[in-house]
Amino acid sequence: MTLRLLVMPASARCARTDPPELLDGFSGLKQRSGEALPNRDDRSLFDAVFLPHLPESYRLARWLTGNGADAEDVVQESSLRAFRAIQTFDGANARAWSLSVVRNTAYSWLLKNRPRTVVLADDLGDADRRQMEQGDAHRSGVQTPEQALLLKLDIESVRDALKRLPAPLREIIVLREMHQLSYREISEIAGIPIGTVMSRLARSRDVLAHMLGEQDR
Repeated sequence: MTLRLLVMPASARCARTDPPELLDGFSGLKQRSGEALPNRDDRSLFDAVFLPHLPESYRLARWLTGNGADAEDVVQESSLRAFRAIQTFDGANARAWSLSVVRNTAYSWLLKNRPRTVVLADDLGDADRRQMEQGDAHRSGVQTPEQALLLKLDIESVRDALKRLPAPLREIIVLREMHQLSYREISEIAGIPIGTVMSRLARSRDVLAHMLGEQDR
C-alpha cells in the first residue's frame, strides 16, 4: 500500500501564516539601491507568474529556514531574483518555476547562515547513501512498522520532527506532502531526476519514522 505520510486535513496543510507585507504585490518589494526596475512587460509577466505563488513560497521558505523572519528574507530575495530572471520562464509551469526560485534562494541562505543543516548525499555514510539511491523502488506493498507508527502520531509531533531533518530530506517531504506536488514538479523544483525524488522521499520517510520512534519511547 502507498502511505500518505502526513495524514492531515487540507486546512492544516495550507494554514495561512503569510506576512501581509509579502502579499501586497509589487509594491511590497523593496528596490535595491542603484537597481533598475524591470520594464512594463517584465513587471506584468512577474505579476502573473510569481506573485500568485507568494503565500506558497513563504510556506516553503518557512519550512526550509525554520522561522518566519528568515523566511521573509528568503522570499524578499527570491522576488528580486525572479524579477531579474523572469524572461527565463518558459511558460510551462509557473508554480514549479516560482518555487524553484524560492528553493534555490533558501539553499543559498542556508549555506551562508547554517551550512551544517545542508547535508548532501555525499556527506552520508555508505549504507545511508545506498538507501537513498535505491529508495523504495523494490519495496513490497506491505506496511512497515515505521509507516504504522507515522499513522498513530499526532500532527505536531510530525511537524517538530520534520524541522529536525536535514534540509535536502525535509524539502522533499514538504513539497510532496504539504504542497501536494507531483514527482515531476518536485524534480523541476529541486533540479534532480524523478528517480532521485522517489528515493530521497523514501529515505526521508525512513529517517523521520526513526526519529519519531525514538521520540515515542
